[in-house]
Amino acid sequence: MKITANSNNHFLAPALLVLLVLAVLAAPFALAQTVVKIDLAKPGIAVSPTLYGLMTEEINYSYDGGLYAELIRNRIFKDDEKTPVHWSVVQDAGGSASFALDQGHPIVDTALTTSLRLDALRASRGHRVGIANAGYWGIPVKPDTSYRASFYAKTAGAGGVPLTVSIEGSDGKQVYARAQGGTINGEWRKYTVTLKTAANVTPSAATRVVIATESPGTVWFNLVSLFPPTFQQRPNGNRIDLMQKLVDMKPSFLRLPGGNYLEGDTVATRFKWKETLGPLEQRPGHPGTWRYRSSDGMGLLEFMQWCEDMHAEPVLAVFAGYALKKETIPAGPQLQPFVDEALDEIEYITGDIHTKWGAQRARDGHPAPFSLRYVEIGNEDGFDTAKTYDGRYTQFHDAIKAKYPQLKLISTVNGKDSLGRRQLLTSRAPDLIDEHYYYGALEMMSDAARYDSYRRDQPKIMIGEWAAREGAPTTNLISALADAAWMTGMERNADVVEMSCYAPLLVNVNPGGMQWKSNLIGYDAQTSYGSPSYYAQKMFSEYLGNISLPVVAEHVSTQSWQPNAKKDQPPPAAKDVPTLFFSATKSAQRGEIYLKVVNAIGTEQTVKVELSGAGAVAEEGKAITLRSARPDDTNTITEPTKIVPVATRALGLGAQFSYRFAPYSVTVLVLSDK
Repeated sequence: MKITANSNNHFLAPALLVLLVLAVLAAPFALAQTVVKIDLAKPGIAVSPTLYGLMTEEINYSYDGGLYAELIRNRIFKDDEKTPVHWSVVQDAGGSASFALDQGHPIVDTALTTSLRLDALRASRGHRVGIANAGYWGIPVKPDTSYRASFYAKTAGAGGVPLTVSIEGSDGKQVYARAQGGTINGEWRKYTVTLKTAANVTPSAATRVVIATESPGTVWFNLVSLFPPTFQQRPNGNRIDLMQKLVDMKPSFLRLPGGNYLEGDTVATRFKWKETLGPLEQRPGHPGTWRYRSSDGMGLLEFMQWCEDMHAEPVLAVFAGYALKKETIPAGPQLQPFVDEALDEIEYITGDIHTKWGAQRARDGHPAPFSLRYVEIGNEDGFDTAKTYDGRYTQFHDAIKAKYPQLKLISTVNGKDSLGRRQLLTSRAPDLIDEHYYYGALEMMSDAARYDSYRRDQPKIMIGEWAAREGAPTTNLISALADAAWMTGMERNADVVEMSCYAPLLVNVNPGGMQWKSNLIGYDAQTSYGSPSYYAQKMFSEYLGNISLPVVAEHVSTQSWQPNAKKDQPPPAAKDVPTLFFSATKSAQRGEIYLKVVNAIGTEQTVKVELSGAGAVAEEGKAITLRSARPDDTNTITEPTKIVPVATRALGLGAQFSYRFAPYSVTVLVLSDK
């Protein structure tokens, strides 16, 4: 995910957007009635069952501090080489203690090489000392909830040091849950306790976890962990409310491990999938690409289980020899170990228990192979200024196809010649091409017909990252309208667009939690919400037929607008943007037609719908509408459902009818057989 070097990335300044939308689009003006004709006698085109999926990436604290349910931040003390960041010393009522990182006491045969040493200088009954962690902007305390805490610890000498573990208020005055952590001796040992809150506890995130003692001495800690209840009760699982929002989208696939996170800033800091396997003790973590470290608690197996829990298939991206800071491994012998690594990864996912890596997956707790149909070679390799992707792609392509000929391979590069025409890789034709688009809202609307003129003899398209980027930390209504307009273009061109997934998916809305504005789902420690764009995508995914119907719209009004000019360049010519956008799909199984209409302006618009070649159409149907009064309206932590779809009865339908579409709205009309 980058924006600086991509010619497709242009943005409207928020102030300009408000002026354009409020002063131009919202201004009343006469509109000729639009006529939408749908010819059901024509066969239409098949809609890909993988049209709508999800893209994931470790950005905005999407995994650690987000979907991955671990509540302790910096659990193995490697987030900073010099100081135990996100940890503090507890010194109650005259107790005295200090702490420091210590690399002199690694835990043998694990990745746990850096411990936290607590020197309890003065500690006695009523004068506790210890260590505290406030998690990711708080520990989410909820009533009648059990938390599973664990940690490694040892003490100096053979004498026992008793410890307590508690979840308490940030100032230590209120204790929400407490348990005895055990008596620590001179050898490394793992301790596990359950912390249970009372039924009358008031929810709070102004909290911390404390491990404390009332005995003097020195104690070393490692891998301190705290898990709340998780989705499907997985022991190393995901946060329930976020998973439920993703499941509710009914995604067909998950593109993983995602974007820049796959590549790493350097080859050495790429996503090393083999180091994400097995127990947490064996996972060293690695520097991420968005200025914070990844715990790798969300490892390859967890990605696969995430897909499993959503009933979605994985789209696996494999590291292909290019890192973000322009480090490139050329095709040939130097690249071969990475090709072999990709083959091993595919075997881990799909191999039976008699294969080397299938057996490893079984040892990790999942004997059954996972299904895999799509493999993407790299990520955004068009940024490779050395232009080595053709050779690298060819080497991966030949090796993967030789062993797994059934897999569809996705290229991340689709060059254009001097006239802007598409040209394929010269050596091997991919099954799909991954294209990324980040636009301002009105620019996205103006480009909604992008694939109407796409050559049908070219490879299919995966739109692997896309978004209208207005609103922060999550998108507002005008972005949802633009996203919906873009999706109508996908559906009309379902013979070209095989897959699509919006990005970014998740954002922690706390100060410091966001690195990329305009995201789909926002959350803090306690709660979460979907943006208007989230609900627009949910509507399009839920009401999707298996056939895209030919739609002809006549007399569609347009409004001129002019995007902001780049610095030191003359302004581009004004563009005419449609004020209405359409697509229609049919579900033969349900006997329903889904007519999707986006009204992008602040004026109600009436559309006459004519269905030819149809049987009897019921006079009553259903309308699902997403709308609000202002284009910059949005959802937030405090107003999570300000803009949500509303379902109503739709009357007066039939083979010909007129319907009034509300200002600033996305509508799905469900037409049923009579």
